[in-house]
This record gives sequence, C-alpha cells and structure tokens, in this order.
Amino acid sequence: MAVTTSLVTFLPAKSPCLPSVHSSLFSFSKKSSFCIKDKSFSLLHQTSPPAFPHYVSLGHRASTSRRICRVQAMAAEGTDVKIVLVTGAGGRTGRLAYERLKQRPEQFVARGLVRTEEGKAAIGGDDDDGLFVGDITKPESLKPAIAGIDALIILTSAVPKPKPGFDPSTGGRPDFYFPGGTPEDVDWIGQKAQIDAAKAAGVKQIVLIGSMGGTDEANPLNKLGNGNILIWKRKAEQYLADSGVPYTIIRAGGLQDKDGGVRELLVGVNDEILKTEERTISRADVAEVAIQALLIEEAKNKALDLASKAEGEGTPTTDFKALFSSVTTRF
Repeated sequence: MAVTTSLVTFLPAKSPCLPSVHSSLFSFSKKSSFCIKDKSFSLLHQTSPPAFPHYVSLGHRASTSRRICRVQAMAAEGTDVKIVLVTGAGGRTGRLAYERLKQRPEQFVARGLVRTEEGKAAIGGDDDDGLFVGDITKPESLKPAIAGIDALIILTSAVPKPKPGFDPSTGGRPDFYFPGGTPEDVDWIGQKAQIDAAKAAGVKQIVLIGSMGGTDEANPLNKLGNGNILIWKRKAEQYLADSGVPYTIIRAGGLQDKDGGVRELLVGVNDEILKTEERTISRADVAEVAIQALLIEEAKNKALDLASKAEGEGTPTTDFKALFSSVTTRF
C-alpha cells in the first residue's frame, strides 16, 4: 500500500480514520494532533476501508518496548511513499540498497530482511529500524516482513567460499563450498519462496538482482562447489517473469566495492556485455538502479544486463528513464 508521509502530520482526533485503530497506539496533544507510539509500516487493522482518504501506517513490531513518536500518514496532498523490503539486507549490496532507501523518506519506507540477529546488529539495527530476521527457505518466516509492502528488492544470493585449510602459497586452486546455503536452496528455493510470498501479499513490483553469465551453462561460476549457481539463478528469474507480478530483473556484472554515481552505466541482453572489456559494476550503482526501477514505469517487466564504463570514461548516468527505455527484452 503506498502511503504519503510527513514528519509532522496533524490529524483531528475525531478523524474517521481513527476509530478502527486501537487507541493505545496513539498519543494525543492538546492541539488534537497525534503521533504513533509504535513504529509501523503495515496496513491498518480495518474491517473495511474508511471513507476518509487518510491512512495511518503502524509499526511492524507492535510489541516493541521502545516507543517512538513518529508519524507515517497519508495526507490529501503529498507524495506517494512506497513501502519497500530489501531481502539480503545484511549483504554488501543489500545493505547499500537498504540504507539508500532510508535516506529518501519522502519516497520510501525501508524494510530489510537479514538471516540472523547478529546480521541485524552488524547493520546497527534496533527496534526502531525496519529490520526483520527471517529465513528465505522458510516461507512462514517471511510473512511479517512482507506484510503490507508495495515492492520487494531481492538481493539474496548463495556465496561461495574456499574450504577451510586452503593454503594459497601452494599455488593450487581452492575447493569451494556454500556455508550460508547452496545455490539450489538460496537462489532457487529461497527466491521462489520470496516471489510466492510477495505475490500472495499483493506486492506491486519485484526487483530481482541476478548475475550475468546465465546463458552459458559452462560458465566457470557454475563449477564453484559444483553449485551451478547461475543455473539456479536463471531458474528463479524465469519463475519471476512467469509469476504475473510486475518485475524488473537486473543481471549485474562483476561486483566492485567502489563509489556509485560516477560512471556511465551500460545495459545489454543475453550476456552480450560479457564479450566486451566493460563487464563490472559497482555495488552502489546496482543498488541505485534497483531503487530507480521502482520509480520508473519503463523498468517494469524487463530483464537487462548491467555494467559500467571505467570511471572517467563517458558521462555518469543520471537519466534512468532513458536507461530502462533502451531495453525491450522481457527475459
């Protein structure tokens, strides 16, 4: 549900919106204004939509001990604010996307899903942040995070690591394994579970971040730990494209931990970019393109490969509508 936000919103205490909400969630001042005590971004618990066109969104943790006075309300005049969940928010790219959403409260209400309490703490999360702990391979654990959102950005991925005991000084190649879950579990079963949960919740758009290379089953990445990671990613991408939910699939090139917004971005299809020398992309740019996909109609129901020119070559990309419009492929 899209809402409109204002940091200070005054609504009369007798507004038709309020009878359907438990009064303990609000504090009222002498000026008949109110603020939400429990932060939330889910729908009102209403049996029927009120006639009055103002909605209040309530905290995802109604039981939180830390009560804050923060208003998230829909006003007659204002900007649509999308409630967006980033899964994989504990990862390097996912964290960037989550933090960028939080920096734009006039456009987004950010939620993040991490695997563990330790992952949540690493982000600096507390009860006042929109962070949830869940296991993407267990659909029931996704429901609290997904309830009431408008859009989902999937940034979960299996991560290969060298097996313990490898000595790089020997000059050999390490054997890899997937300590956080195999590609089949994470990139197929887990992503399918996210897509199904989002569809059931009525989510309006899903942005899925994948990887280039999926057109070639012999790609070396598939050999890491015998995980066939690109094959499972591709299967999840196809599942999303067939789901009926508006989507954007972004297949990123080699990810780099560099600043975003300083390079000219390149888009392509069917791994054509892999045949060039410009096959990398900063994580920050991937996060930004994922967010822009939520704002631009031309991004919907498209799949694209994403890379960038080297910094200093070309002109940094700022026209994301033109970027998405240059691609017409649905998968």
